[in-house]
Amino acid sequence: MRCLFLFMTLTVMLGTLPSARGAEVTHDTAPTRGRITGAQLTEHPDWFKESFLEIGDDVAEAASSGKHVLLYFYINGCPYCHKMVEENFKSSPYTDFLQEQFDVIALNVYGDREVAFDESTSVTEKVLAKRLKVRYTPTILFLDHQNKPVLRLNGYRSVQAFKYALDFVDTEAYTHTTLSRYIEEKEQRQRYVFRPHEQLVDTSDLHAVAGEPLAVLFEDRTCDECDALHDGILNLPQTKDILQRFTFVRFDAFSAQPITDVAGNPTTPKNYVEALGLTYRPGIVLFDRGKEIIRIDGMLKTYYFQEVLRYVGERHYERYPELRDYLAMRTQTILESGQDIDIWK
Repeated sequence: MRCLFLFMTLTVMLGTLPSARGAEVTHDTAPTRGRITGAQLTEHPDWFKESFLEIGDDVAEAASSGKHVLLYFYINGCPYCHKMVEENFKSSPYTDFLQEQFDVIALNVYGDREVAFDESTSVTEKVLAKRLKVRYTPTILFLDHQNKPVLRLNGYRSVQAFKYALDFVDTEAYTHTTLSRYIEEKEQRQRYVFRPHEQLVDTSDLHAVAGEPLAVLFEDRTCDECDALHDGILNLPQTKDILQRFTFVRFDAFSAQPITDVAGNPTTPKNYVEALGLTYRPGIVLFDRGKEIIRIDGMLKTYYFQEVLRYVGERHYERYPELRDYLAMRTQTILESGQDIDIWK
């Protein structure tokens, strides 16, 4: 399984900005180089903790006040980070609760500050991010009172979804249940009604269709991003064209119906999504030849979303084992053709 190196690919793309903006046509037949747009700089709230980055001490101090520590991993220019900060940390209905119950420590995925994460680990921010396998930005890591990670969120979360995560950690529900089960128990309203899509295949046997590219979509009744996915990216002709290469299957992540997983084991969607460790809805896991290749475990805009599908559906992963290398090639090709890329569209 390969997770999505979102912050790395974003950095590759943003690294092309100066030349893209300064490009000029030097020959009549040479196309103007395309531009990358959509990067957004973010100013963190002044109530984020000014930590000496002795995380063990920060955790002990927070615990003495009944708080948890929240590590917020970001990179400069990341539009997903900008949205997370503006909507969740700065202006959500629970901002006061967040300040009162959590000490938020911001860490730059490419930063050089020294971080003493525990008694045996003292490294720079960027080394710590690698050791913790931070492959999305933002990534949020919640620590318990013993300085152990108890919940990880890869990528942006909506206001409602993030509040569930905060409550899950604040009440220490992580000691006896999972976030998915916690949400199922707490939220009884039907906030999302499952939408049709002409390419969805009705099957309960994933093993039978796992030899070719397979996209498994997990949704549930609490999903507040699912309507946007169906109205937006899944409704685009280009997305539908790429999906033709897949068997496209959907499950209710709360369902106890019998299914067979990709490996041929009997299970249920509810148990399977927990075995996969998928905490985002709508989450999509992409398989090929019986193995998970990559997953979409956070909000992605059109360009990233379609290219991740293309990466598996066209089997580019065979030539480019790392997604970031494929995206670097793909981005360069598009820009050199004179087309622009909006990473926030």
